[in-house]
Amino acid sequence: MLTFAVSIRTKIFIMKPLFYIFTIFLLFSCSTDRSNRNPYLQDIGFRIDLNLNLPSYSALKNTGNGVYVDSQGVGTRGIFVINTGFNSFMAFEASCPNHKPNSCSTMIMDEDKQNVTCSCDDYKYNLFTGQFLNRPEDGEKYHDMLFYSATINGNVVTVRN
Repeated sequence: MLTFAVSIRTKIFIMKPLFYIFTIFLLFSCSTDRSNRNPYLQDIGFRIDLNLNLPSYSALKNTGNGVYVDSQGVGTRGIFVINTGFNSFMAFEASCPNHKPNSCSTMIMDEDKQNVTCSCDDYKYNLFTGQFLNRPEDGEKYHDMLFYSATINGNVVTVRN
């Protein structure tokens, strides 16, 4: 019985410092740096259902095809949606993430339907990833496209934020 009590005391003696070390590590690993937030685009809540049986969205039935959706209240300047294959879709804000929304910041879909270009500075983005493709090497901070959740149920793609 005495060896059992000594064994528990030893375990507690070892575990206590480990708990404190873990707690300190956890506190210092938390970051208050919110500099990754895009200052140009607002966080707008919306939901839209895209019926793939409608002619406006039927291009999304094919992998690699994207569409521009310009509906009132959907994103800041509309959204781009692309079929990435295997019943997976990506949706992004249509306003250039590196400009304040203005007359030239609504991006235009390229002929390949897989990239978009901002007419303000000819910034090019990929619709599969939202990645900024021709990022300048000037040391400034640039943002990738703003992502929205996209799910499919039957023939309806739901995009929401």
